[in-house]
Amino acid sequence: MKKFFPVYVRVPLLFFLFFIGMEWAIDSGDQPAFVRYPIVMLILAFFLLLLIAIEMVVSALNALMRSVMTPEQWEAHEAEDDQWFTETPGFKNFVNKLTRTKKMEEEASITMDHDYDGIKELDNDLPPWWVYLFYGCIAFAIIYLTKYHVLDYDNQHQEFQKEMAEATKAVELYKLTAPDTKSVENVVLLTEPSDLAKGKALFETNCVACHRPDAGGAIGPNLTDEYWILGGDVKEVFNTIMEGGRSGKGMVAWKEIIKPSEIEKIASYVLSLQGSNPVDPKAPEGELKTTPAK
Repeated sequence: MKKFFPVYVRVPLLFFLFFIGMEWAIDSGDQPAFVRYPIVMLILAFFLLLLIAIEMVVSALNALMRSVMTPEQWEAHEAEDDQWFTETPGFKNFVNKLTRTKKMEEEASITMDHDYDGIKELDNDLPPWWVYLFYGCIAFAIIYLTKYHVLDYDNQHQEFQKEMAEATKAVELYKLTAPDTKSVENVVLLTEPSDLAKGKALFETNCVACHRPDAGGAIGPNLTDEYWILGGDVKEVFNTIMEGGRSGKGMVAWKEIIKPSEIEKIASYVLSLQGSNPVDPKAPEGELKTTPAK
């Protein structure tokens, strides 16, 4: 038995069967069981170590037995150990069907006439297992060609694109209810037209009462010039909208009303209005900002 299933075959095979059994028995959803449940990883590691320990003990026992036996006794022991497996009619029939090998006594019937330097060649047929595998590859190629190049099924690239589109939709749905993680530390200046359009809509809904639709300033300051009361880069504008203006006389804090990611769009839209020159703008307030808005 050991010559047909050596240790480098036995251990991986037993471990694989145990692994498949664990995955089949444990309902882990769309994740492997050993990823979802760390205890499964520990069980798999313990089982692998146990297999290795058993093989080490068996190897040590075999070495001990071999040291106390004569070579003839050891060969008899090995033959007896494998006899139950190799001498069964079912096993022999199975091997013969896969290989169609000839016995030594039958080699004369398949020996070819020519020889070279006393070396003769046997006219053996290809093993059936190889022939069947070859035919299977041809059948697979025909099916693959028909499916993807004749019937126009989705190939891997098309499947990837569809899965990515579905994943994008899932992300957008998640964002609708996900907690907003945007803060003054990671806010950036948005320049995409779609983001600025959303910022404009939010500005017109929430800010025009104090800053006018053209942002020229009313109760609140003019947002189109280069003068700023609390700073004019994107982080400072974002923080002003989030936390409010000067205590007692500035703008209220909007963080409880508008989501931080939406405030980022408003701040970006406001900075996009720099130099737009509205009609009858309010007089400048605050300090001149000479560096470009970022």
